[in-house]
Amino acid sequence: MTHSEEIMTTPGIYDEGLPKTAANFAVMTPLTFIERAASVYPNRPAVVHGDVRRTWSETYARTRRLASALAARGIGVGDTVAVMLPNTPEMVEAHFGVPMTGAVLNALNTRLDAATLAFMLTHGEAKAVLVDREFSDVMRRALESVPQKLLVIDVDDSQYAGAGERIGEIEYEALLASGDPAYEWTPPSDEWNAICLNYTSGTTGNPKGVVYHHRGAYTNAVSNILEWDMPAHAVYLWTLPMFHCNGWCFPWTIAARAGVNVCLRRIDAKTVFDLIRNEGVTHYCGAPIVQNMLVNAPDELKAGIAQKVNAMVAGAAPPAAMIEGMERMGFQLTHVYGLTEVYGPATVCAHQAEWSELDIGERARLNARQGVRYHLQDAVTVRDPDTMQLVPPDGETIGEIMFRGNIAMKGYLKNAAATEEAFRGGWFHTGDLAVAYPDGYVRIKDRSKDIIISGGENISSIEVEDVLYRHPAVLAVAVVAKPDARWGETPCAFVELKTGVHVSGEELIAHCKQHLAGFKVPRAIEFCELPKTSTGKIQKFELRKRAGSVTAIDV
Repeated sequence: MTHSEEIMTTPGIYDEGLPKTAANFAVMTPLTFIERAASVYPNRPAVVHGDVRRTWSETYARTRRLASALAARGIGVGDTVAVMLPNTPEMVEAHFGVPMTGAVLNALNTRLDAATLAFMLTHGEAKAVLVDREFSDVMRRALESVPQKLLVIDVDDSQYAGAGERIGEIEYEALLASGDPAYEWTPPSDEWNAICLNYTSGTTGNPKGVVYHHRGAYTNAVSNILEWDMPAHAVYLWTLPMFHCNGWCFPWTIAARAGVNVCLRRIDAKTVFDLIRNEGVTHYCGAPIVQNMLVNAPDELKAGIAQKVNAMVAGAAPPAAMIEGMERMGFQLTHVYGLTEVYGPATVCAHQAEWSELDIGERARLNARQGVRYHLQDAVTVRDPDTMQLVPPDGETIGEIMFRGNIAMKGYLKNAAATEEAFRGGWFHTGDLAVAYPDGYVRIKDRSKDIIISGGENISSIEVEDVLYRHPAVLAVAVVAKPDARWGETPCAFVELKTGVHVSGEELIAHCKQHLAGFKVPRAIEFCELPKTSTGKIQKFELRKRAGSVTAIDV
């Protein structure tokens, strides 16, 4: 098969008198999944959240109410609706109700600072925002810097007992009460229409807005089912934040299977195991930090789980200890890989039956690979980024992982240059350096972008460096990833001070806390003269070698 950068068609005998009509063609949109679930399984459970128990017919009616109420307030095709929500029923509903109006859902990272949130709301031209009371203070401060007027909707979750004021014009339940449960939404006119906007950290400048289309959301949602052989009515625990790549498209996946969304505001081992046991959870996703937390939890918390539990892990490759620990619990671990630009996971380390006979070390080596393409992704390859030639599948020659297919973003919002560069040569360039193996599996060896992945979240090293450079004592700084048993990686800052100036690591940490979200703050500071090339470029590869021996600071 050959490809060109633009898809061209030539009319022929199989086009004459064979038109595309409403009878033989419909756009692909994941919104159809909830309509089917409510129609075929109206009384099956859809959402569990504390004492809240809702069926698919009830959930569908609530999403239609949401769409109706937003439409009545002027929200329509191409508008942006932001949400600042944890993994609650309202977050599930927003994944359907917002795009039912033709609007675009922008799920905001609840860990971000006010300045970053303000940029996203402004850049995305949000017209409305749903705000959980827990995040009302940071959102209030963010809105002070947003030029446009937003409709602010408070979400007062019954499972939240903490502080936080209402800052909006209307509360979510009151908004829904004003909507029509029989609202007649229509699919998008084109499956290429945007469905979601997700911001991702880059190595320079402001976050980039990744735009998803209905076709991609549909195909990745279905691929999730195929990779896991997910049965009907699966019970899914929301350990993965829905703000992260729209929960890897699982809100739509669960609707497609008429499964159960077991919501979870905050993760701790006891709550997770209690929900797995009491609700009969069969599937969940999470970063390595989540899996490690469960593996290392006290044995008494794990008792009484009779069903098979399927776990999906992304980010750092699962080590032997994690695989072994999961097996002892009776959990089946699946390793996936992807980026925000490919809707979350777009490759899977597909398990081969013969691997089960191997020792744990060899199984870990095989499972550490990022794997092969998702079912409905067209291709994943490792290529020389300059020549665009495939690297030999020898497990040694390094190239860049590249994707092509339906599970790829439309592009970066308001950034044509970055979009063109990302799709250079007809492939999406990940920036991740990898090797290919004779069996077709790929494995990451390094990162060409200076991105630190901490607890499943991307941190731009340059963003952290920019903050440290603002301190008057700092002459030069370089931030690299430091291995961390809990988070996978954390930022480690190597700092060169100005002559005759003194400052402590604790003071620099405090400075960073004033300007960065907590998870971006360096956990280790090392004072030194930075290694540089003859032209003055800092040699980060030398600093990465040192990072493993640097003592972390308690932040």
